[in-house]
Amino acid sequence: MKNKTVVITGANSGIGYVTALEIAKLGAEVVMVCRNKDKAEAARQEIIKKSSNTAILLKIADLSSQKQIRLLAEEIKKEYPIIDVLINNAGVLVPERRESEDGIELTWATNHLAYFLLTNLLLDNLKAAPAARIVNVASEVQQIGNIYWDDIGLTKSYTPLKAYAQSKLANIMFSNELAKRLEGTKVTTNALHPGAVATNFGSDGKGLIAWLFKTFRWSLLSAEKGAETSIWLATSPQAEGLTGQYFTKKKAIKAKTIAYSKEALKRLWELSEQMTNLVQGEAA
Repeated sequence: MKNKTVVITGANSGIGYVTALEIAKLGAEVVMVCRNKDKAEAARQEIIKKSSNTAILLKIADLSSQKQIRLLAEEIKKEYPIIDVLINNAGVLVPERRESEDGIELTWATNHLAYFLLTNLLLDNLKAAPAARIVNVASEVQQIGNIYWDDIGLTKSYTPLKAYAQSKLANIMFSNELAKRLEGTKVTTNALHPGAVATNFGSDGKGLIAWLFKTFRWSLLSAEKGAETSIWLATSPQAEGLTGQYFTKKKAIKAKTIAYSKEALKRLWELSEQMTNLVQGEAA
């Protein structure tokens, strides 16, 4: 991975941190995109120390904010004309329904629309690489997910799990549609399920989700194990040329049926364009 630039969102903790660390050890220039500056800087220093790689850069942005995503993308595009890998990893699990500064349900804004908007804004730089890879961290909770077309913000019946499952299903659908739109380019895109991982993610939730995390934490994977498929998709020669697939444990698996519906994929793409005000020329 020497002389390659890798952008990773949510890179200061959990799976994102381990992914950044291991890719840094391989010699890549790593751009960490994080929300909390103090925590991110501490993580960056740890990665530099553990990897002996000083080319670890930091960008601060709240990915629920479309304004901040656009400013972030402009900075990255100017500073890194060639991006070899983009790993969309950052995500939230929100205990109670909240909205972003754009008036969008926070889980949807952060977990899906951020993937969609940041990826599209960085596509030209990815296309400039000899062979670029986009890696989208999803989840097998997609199996109980639905796209609530008539109430995407879940204003009528919000639960944390319902919102999260919808967003993770959308990650796979976005990845699949993007793969079709990138046919003929040297950019690949895949989604993955990292496994049930014992990080702090979701542990501040309430009710059933908090109980599940606390009760079954002993049986969950380490962040190191959870990051393996992300790292493999981003760096392995074995993953070269693979696109439009959904992986777990470095093996392709099938997602929910709707993730392969041409009509549903097109509908989600168009809805995402509308919700991010993505104009022609910015999108794939």
